[in-house]
Amino acid sequence: MSERDDGPYFVIERESGSSVGPFILGALLGAGAALLLAPRSGEETQREIRERATQFRDQAEEKVRDAQRQVEDRLEQARAELMERVEAVRDAVDSGKDAAHKARHDLEDRIERSKEAARAGVDAARKAAEDDGTDPA
Repeated sequence: MSERDDGPYFVIERESGSSVGPFILGALLGAGAALLLAPRSGEETQREIRERATQFRDQAEEKVRDAQRQVEDRLEQARAELMERVEAVRDAVDSGKDAAHKARHDLEDRIERSKEAARAGVDAARKAAEDDGTDPA
């Protein structure tokens, strides 16, 4: 086994199972064995542990920030799509109201014309009846 400058390395073989538990257990046992058998002083080992813990923390924080950005982007996109749909519904409601008002106005005009025509017909019938009754012929 050769010593590497970048620290110990592990080879993990998997069988058909997909359990993560044995992988983590093996990694922890391997790390513990590497620390016990490493030809370094306690200070060097502690410093390396601190450095790696700091690296791990920084990577984890970066992943959290990336996830937050993705969530914020998706929220903003969803909010924009929702506002577009709300505006489309408002436009449709306004168009419906306008159409209803126009239809009501048209109907009221037709009713009024029908009333006028009926009055004219009644007046014409009265006049014709008067003319028939007063005409000596």
